[in-house]
Amino acid sequence: MVSFTLTPSELATRHAARTFATTHLTSAKATYASLPTPQARFQSLQPIYSAAVHAGLIKAQIPAPVGGASTSLIDAAILVEEFYAVEASACLTIFGTGLGLTPLCLAFRAELQPFLEPFLSGEGAPLASLVFSEPDGVANWLEPGAPGLQTTAYRDGDEWVLNGEKIWATNSAGWDFRGADLGCVVCRCVDETVVSNATSPSDLITILLVTREDIQRNGDESFQVLSHPETAGHKAVSGPHIKYNNLRLPAKNLLCAPGTGTAIVTHSFEISAMLVGAMGVGIQRAAFETALSFSRSARGGTVPIAQRQSVADLLINIKMRTETSRFLTWKAAHALLEGPGEHEQRREHALLAKVHCSEAAVQSVLDAVNAVGVSAYSTDLPLADLLSTALVLPIFDGGNVGIRRRALQELITADGYQPWFSSFGEE
Repeated sequence: MVSFTLTPSELATRHAARTFATTHLTSAKATYASLPTPQARFQSLQPIYSAAVHAGLIKAQIPAPVGGASTSLIDAAILVEEFYAVEASACLTIFGTGLGLTPLCLAFRAELQPFLEPFLSGEGAPLASLVFSEPDGVANWLEPGAPGLQTTAYRDGDEWVLNGEKIWATNSAGWDFRGADLGCVVCRCVDETVVSNATSPSDLITILLVTREDIQRNGDESFQVLSHPETAGHKAVSGPHIKYNNLRLPAKNLLCAPGTGTAIVTHSFEISAMLVGAMGVGIQRAAFETALSFSRSARGGTVPIAQRQSVADLLINIKMRTETSRFLTWKAAHALLEGPGEHEQRREHALLAKVHCSEAAVQSVLDAVNAVGVSAYSTDLPLADLLSTALVLPIFDGGNVGIRRRALQELITADGYQPWFSSFGEE
């Protein structure tokens, strides 16, 4: 890891990702850009998603111990960077399924294999979703005395009954908006016995598995799409406002019993935090390559504009941010699985990567815009699209201000915190 030299497996991942991006992602915007609604744009990309399934890119996000092909989170970081350097909207749906499967993989038990099987087959276009965010926000979902999650569940005989509204959960409505193939729905248990014994909001957090078959069995009123919000970036991604209404689920659909869900949710989002770092790397890479290529012309002067110090300084800053973002992301990917320390120490770099790389991406695209000048105004260059995507990174997947920096604050202010343990281990 210290040498930052990619292994043969990681080099193969990079090659496969570049090949897929060149073949399928470079033309994706032409497929969806002229369509008038987010739902139409999302649905137009199903053939690309199907190609990703057949290419093994869903199985590649599932850990090998549960039947997938992933043996390294650095592989995942490489895959995300390569895709985001080409086309973010077309690939977030692919990674949304990876995130959707993460709780199932982390809490996997042999009897849950049927839920995972569709995503291992390499066939069709199955979608998974981690269904967490709610219309009123979730930054304070574990704060004592606060309302907490408003999506609730209770046990009724051999079934769980699910109610509530969710929003922004990528893929949560499926291709036809009648539900994803699998949703890991984070909710609050309201059983009287569980509530009476709870000492903190975390004691109530539950995760239920919801399949398309469950929704179909319950009927149309059990699951509704209330709206399809337009978003600043990721213009062809589906993260709708949905509602569960007395959706009845078999007892076997319980992934995490009350009190065990919080750790799985937070661990899932720590992995995704590292991957947002990789998204930021990909965006910065694309911005640098665009600005560098543009700056090699004289633009009416006597020398290429890259030889003007003001422009060169902007390019240098973008390059430095991109490299440091990549190395921090790879460190985070390595640390989550390899350490040092226990999980509490291992997660620090993932949080740092999410905050640093997402904010660096915004600044790097702005620097690229300034280096290019008024020509960035034209959609002939990708900088406007890159900026709209970059602006999303600090606020989605756990906003930097509301969630990620607060988590870092808790880490660094905790009694016994060792500033460099997550980097070097015991000193």
